[in-house]
Amino acid sequence: MLIQIYYEQIYMEKELLLMLPGPVPIPERVRFAMSRQAINHRSPEFGAAYADCVRVLKTAFGTTNDLFVISGSGTAGMEAAIAGVGRDKEIACIVNGKFGERLYKISQRYGKAHEIKSDWGTPVNLEALKAQLETGAQIVTLVHNETSAGIKNPAEEIGKLCRKHDALFIMDGITSIGGDVVEADKWGVDIAITGSQKCFAAPAGLAMVSVSKRAWERVTRNPPYYLDLAAYKKSASGTPMETPYTPAVPLFLALRESCLMIEEEGLPVRIARHKKMSGAVQAAAKTWGLSLFPKTDKLHSCSSTVTAIEYPAGVRDDEMRGIIKKMGIVIAGGQDHLKGKIFRIGSMGAVSAPEILATLAATQHALTKCGFQRKGDGVEAAAEVLG
Repeated sequence: MLIQIYYEQIYMEKELLLMLPGPVPIPERVRFAMSRQAINHRSPEFGAAYADCVRVLKTAFGTTNDLFVISGSGTAGMEAAIAGVGRDKEIACIVNGKFGERLYKISQRYGKAHEIKSDWGTPVNLEALKAQLETGAQIVTLVHNETSAGIKNPAEEIGKLCRKHDALFIMDGITSIGGDVVEADKWGVDIAITGSQKCFAAPAGLAMVSVSKRAWERVTRNPPYYLDLAAYKKSASGTPMETPYTPAVPLFLALRESCLMIEEEGLPVRIARHKKMSGAVQAAAKTWGLSLFPKTDKLHSCSSTVTAIEYPAGVRDDEMRGIIKKMGIVIAGGQDHLKGKIFRIGSMGAVSAPEILATLAATQHALTKCGFQRKGDGVEAAAEVLG
């Protein structure tokens, strides 16, 4: 009994490698940035940190629009966007995964929401979107990178349709911005949103939101108090830059450090790294003889930041992920109706070849322990991609 208790204490205290679609491992530099003494959030020092964040974030968003950081999760950014421009408006919500559903549910709170639904992980229904736009939809919402299903949706194509019909385009880029190509201005995105704990590899708790001139021209009356985008614009336009309400200062300092790391690495290099890491996971899955979950076409592709893989018959989710966790690594299962049907391996943030190979080796071992007869050596296939 004493040995078992000792083992459990060691196991619980061990630092797990999080290979999830967020949160992701936080680099040491970023963690250290949070450990300093508190600073005045109305000081030039905080304003400089905020300005550093905004400078790098605009590059990652691909925008010259106004950009703000809100103390709250990515969902706070979603609600700020929809509440800011969508009250009592006709909103077409594209849904092919859990987070598209979330935008739809938020839209129902503020406007007249219309769900344009596809099965999770399948291409979005562009014809249904066109029909909604032709009948007067004023706003369109989209999740660019739907992590619940591992699919990347055609933001540029949807932006063109929005411009053609003079509709505002709200894009959730929470798991693509900072890890994949995002060109908000070129694509016609009016409000783009991301979160700190995803591709930026910072702690959870900050939402970053960009707002176009067109969006400012259509802001609704009676916005929420805390999530009032106009209040964030007013505070950020001063010297020094500020937030309208008390910010989570340690998180801002951590985000600033992660942004500086992105600047040092170079955004194109970072994006290429993310693509290579996800490519290695995809190569491993195919070599094992497993199917990737998303159904892709010329407009839709597999995510560059998370890979969704179908379970083979006979392999139980809790058993396989439990074996992997005992080796100190955490991967994600499916959500809602996909529980037990898929598993997901994240490849976002500061993740590189050692973490990917360790995760794939643990997954390969777990599959074997669960009775799956793999076709080939997925770890070797991944190593070829990473080499």
